[in-house]
Amino acid sequence: MDNPLPQPAAAPPPATWAGFKRGFLPAAALSPGNFIYGVAFGLLARQETLSVLEAMLMSVLVFSGTAQLTAVSAMSHGYVGFDAIASITAAILLLNARYLLYGAALWPWLGSAPTHQVVPTLFYLGDASWVISMRAHAAGERDLCYVLGAGAATIAPWLLGTLTGSTAGSLLANPAALGLDFLLVAFSASMGIGMLRARPDWASAAAALVVSLVVDRLAPGGWTIVAAGIAGGVVTYIRYVPK
Repeated sequence: MDNPLPQPAAAPPPATWAGFKRGFLPAAALSPGNFIYGVAFGLLARQETLSVLEAMLMSVLVFSGTAQLTAVSAMSHGYVGFDAIASITAAILLLNARYLLYGAALWPWLGSAPTHQVVPTLFYLGDASWVISMRAHAAGERDLCYVLGAGAATIAPWLLGTLTGSTAGSLLANPAALGLDFLLVAFSASMGIGMLRARPDWASAAAALVVSLVVDRLAPGGWTIVAAGIAGGVVTYIRYVPK
């Protein structure tokens, strides 16, 4: 039986400083968006009583906007206990399941590299850095540090934004009075609208919205986002996957 995954090259890919710079420069163009996203998280973290240090450590050790915002949002609703942990974990797994596909796509490139080089490279992999890296690979790029450089360019503005938002949140007695608590909602909404490209996307979004409203009314709690994610995923699968 044939292996469905392409096999990596026998020799490990090169890992050079020049490759790091080639990956860093195109990804750096996306810094403003990452910075604003970090500010939104920092403000929300401070609103939920996380210290500046705690917010920064979370951004360094987790480095996932969706995971961090999901966890902090759950804190804002006062969810505690096993149900809270289970719902947050399920939501994060659903939101970040795409990284399984990212890793599979990078296997032909990074599969033969030493583990101690691959792990830190993939830890700071994001949506933007993955897209940039895959385009470069299709154009002939083979340097392992290209992927690392693209990831490094995204984490720097993310951390700076987290620091800015959490510091500003600690200096403001009531961020909601200035409407800053709405920044996250507005930013997330703009991201979502920008991702809707075709009618199947709108159908998935509508399914997620309807299910989230029903679940929140019948069983309010941390499972609302999980149910919405499952509904959107099912509709997307039905409409996109060929029969």
